[in-house]
Amino acid sequence: MLGEYPIEGRGAAEIAASVERAVGAGALAPGQPLPPMRELATRLGVNPNTVAAAYRTLRERGVIETAGRRGSRVRAKPATTGREELRVEVPAGGRDLASGNPDPALLPHLAPALATAAQEGDRRPVRYGDDPVDADLARLARAELDADGVPEGPLTVTSGSLDAIERVLSAHLRPGDAVAVEDPGWGSVLDLVPALGLRTLPVGVDDDGPRADDLRRALESGARAFIVTDRAQNPTGACVTATRARAVRAVLRDHPQTLLIEDDHGHGIVDLPLHPLAGVTRHWAVVRSASKAYGPDLRVAVLTGDPVTVDRVRGRQRLGPGWVSLLLQRAVARLWAEGAVDRVAVARAYGARRDALVDALADRGVVAHGRSGMNVWVPVPDETGAVARLLQAGWAVAPGARFRVGSPQAIRLTISTLTEDDIAPLADAVAAAVRPSPARVYG
Repeated sequence: MLGEYPIEGRGAAEIAASVERAVGAGALAPGQPLPPMRELATRLGVNPNTVAAAYRTLRERGVIETAGRRGSRVRAKPATTGREELRVEVPAGGRDLASGNPDPALLPHLAPALATAAQEGDRRPVRYGDDPVDADLARLARAELDADGVPEGPLTVTSGSLDAIERVLSAHLRPGDAVAVEDPGWGSVLDLVPALGLRTLPVGVDDDGPRADDLRRALESGARAFIVTDRAQNPTGACVTATRARAVRAVLRDHPQTLLIEDDHGHGIVDLPLHPLAGVTRHWAVVRSASKAYGPDLRVAVLTGDPVTVDRVRGRQRLGPGWVSLLLQRAVARLWAEGAVDRVAVARAYGARRDALVDALADRGVVAHGRSGMNVWVPVPDETGAVARLLQAGWAVAPGARFRVGSPQAIRLTISTLTEDDIAPLADAVAAAVRPSPARVYG
């Protein structure tokens, strides 16, 4: 069953460490079954409860999964091999359309806001026990949330969207619980869920957002939470429409115990309206990050939700980092208050580049998706071949495997730094790369 690899140890921690070392070294392959607990206990000369504790630890760490009578096996995609490893190295002189970064030219200058925040800190130093949320940031954020129809709820601040999502999931779920995720979806979330010992149930996505029928199937299959991107979905650019929001809310209304997590990824960079889903389930959270509009190094995201969820996030945060730097919070509040980012202009700039590429690809017979945000998603028959051919042509793009669970193959192109002169040659290169290679005939 295990080839030549011997699981070792007398205590639960030692046994778990032995299995994890083997997975990391490749001695235990993804999908490989582990011995039944009683069998391994007999082999090691330990109590079956010791092996059960070791397997429980491995499940919680996302290393193995258990499927009832079929036993335990190494996860098909262990959390120790993250999707971020599927990066493409940009060749010398090549163009980077893979990393997903915003256009630096559209980001505001941070020095004035940070200097003002530092001066405020000198006048009014932050102390242990102070309110962890800056009052000005909370006031500005709440006004925008109200304007967008997000339900009333307390506010807190996290170190970016992924930090918020992790804390909300941990506040409500336990290892083994299932989470409905978008497919294709944000690769970091697809890594995070199994890393927390949770299971993913994919929900298909089209240009209008997650498909309601797919969500219903996931919830009926036992998903306890649903993570959705409202606007500028990464990687497809999907944006939840009013019609789709009504359909998804109807599904959630039938499953009121579902934990709903909404990531408004497009806040500040898109001009399409938000159609929030929150308000029909008992527990919910909406998160907005400053990273895309104001710069990736501003690790500030505003989180609102039902009182229980926000209180649990705050309580756990107090036992870790304590709070997100008030210096950064004050800087973001100043940037928001002064309108440092012309959101209409930014949305228009990204929209023009995105639409130009989608239209150019359509002219060449290539279907592409990108309703909002900074990315264009192109279905392909062979993403590995397409990525390699584009690299040879001087364009680095992201393989769809970073973002997929079971959806068809594709590539993601980040359009944030494209110029008008780039569109035609890039479209030509993509069109050439996605076509199947001609069959060779040998005489």
